[in-house]
Amino acid sequence: MTQDEREIAETRAWVDRMVIGLNLCPFAKAVQVKGLVRYALSHATNPAALRADLIAELERLAEVPADQLETTLLIHPRTLIDFEAYNAFLDVAEDAVAELGLEGIIQIASFHPHYQFAGTEPDDIDNASNRSPWPTLHLIREDSIDRAVAAFPEAEAIYETNIETLQRLGPTGWAELQRQCREDAGTLTKPDGGAAPHPG
Repeated sequence: MTQDEREIAETRAWVDRMVIGLNLCPFAKAVQVKGLVRYALSHATNPAALRADLIAELERLAEVPADQLETTLLIHPRTLIDFEAYNAFLDVAEDAVAELGLEGIIQIASFHPHYQFAGTEPDDIDNASNRSPWPTLHLIREDSIDRAVAAFPEAEAIYETNIETLQRLGPTGWAELQRQCREDAGTLTKPDGGAAPHPG
């Protein structure tokens, strides 16, 4: 398995075992099972190159029908490893959405290995809900969110439910799940159509 394949496999394992397995996002299972999640890997080593890759993925998601591609995870293991730098880049990402005229059409959710919500300590288990194996930008169709919320009226309570789930799991349980994800990734092959390396 190449480094690229491992980074994608670890992200996919995280989605399967944590996001879906812990039901942190009740909407994730259906699109994953249907193969509508794109795992795009950026080789960017600086924010400017990552911005170019982000624009390419935003354009792709906007152009491809939802029944072929529902959502994109843009994984960028080689830049913005520091969470504060990553967090600052989110403004750049939002500007890119606006430049492409995609406000109200696509939104970006943020995931990072060192994710930290405001008002929390770095070791607080609450932060685990947004902690991915690698820095990742999640591109989501607004229509998909609207449909999901309509079908799941309890959507507004997801954050609180996730905190309760993670607190029951605790740091030890979370660490064990991370270990299992790495183990899972070792047995996964490159997802069909998943990898989209971009030079940068």
